[in-house]
Amino acid sequence: MDNPAIAHDGKDMPPTQKEKRPVGWLLFIVQLASVILTYLVASFLPALPAVLAQMEAGGGEPALGSATVAATVIIGMAATLLVCWLWLRREGRVAEAWDLSAPANWARTVLLAALTTFGAIAIFSGGGALLEWQGTPAPDASFVLDFVTESPQLFLLWIVGVAILAAGLGEELLWRGFLMNRLERLGGLRGRIWLVLIVQAILFGLPHAYQGVGGMIVTGAVGLLLGLVRIMQRGNLWAVIIAHASVDVIMMTLAYADKLGWFAT
Repeated sequence: MDNPAIAHDGKDMPPTQKEKRPVGWLLFIVQLASVILTYLVASFLPALPAVLAQMEAGGGEPALGSATVAATVIIGMAATLLVCWLWLRREGRVAEAWDLSAPANWARTVLLAALTTFGAIAIFSGGGALLEWQGTPAPDASFVLDFVTESPQLFLLWIVGVAILAAGLGEELLWRGFLMNRLERLGGLRGRIWLVLIVQAILFGLPHAYQGVGGMIVTGAVGLLLGLVRIMQRGNLWAVIIAHASVDVIMMTLAYADKLGWFAT
């Protein structure tokens, strides 16, 4: 007969259920600051030539093309993930935080991703309408969508480089992977999964300030949904990656179709 103490030692439990060694607040702040700083610096590099040229021309705001803006997102995310990987590798937690192993049931994972996609779109649509009804401006992503729809070639760049790789894959590795792994082990948050979900959702919404207050609120709500799905999948990230990429691809495609006049009446 198995010894119960051995049978339930937690070795076969998924990463989100294991007893996790705590992360101190100082270390967390250093890690978070390094991630933010890396993204800011790396995302600025593609725009640097335009900035320098504008300074030589007498100042003013530099005119950034669609490809340059896309490059700021892609390069910024790539550099950020490298820093995250270095922190996780230092602790031997890359596979735990970035669980990209094959799901036990791909059909269930894809179905969950599809439901999450529809849920996220419903939040964007319904949430935007609700905010307007309450007097808060709805999310405005026109700043980005104008770049996406400049040409067929740039549309493809944004779909593959930004929607699928930087946002779908990159943001989920960052937010639902690296960040949630940190928060689950942070003093005061360990064992309080709903608090972890709320904190990561708030942090996820803040960088979308370019969409206005409404954009931060609605995006935060979507982040809450994605975090919940990540928990349902016991840390496996495939469902949220597929859902996030799908939402961005759908939104960009609809914007491009609208520019082509496909929805004209």
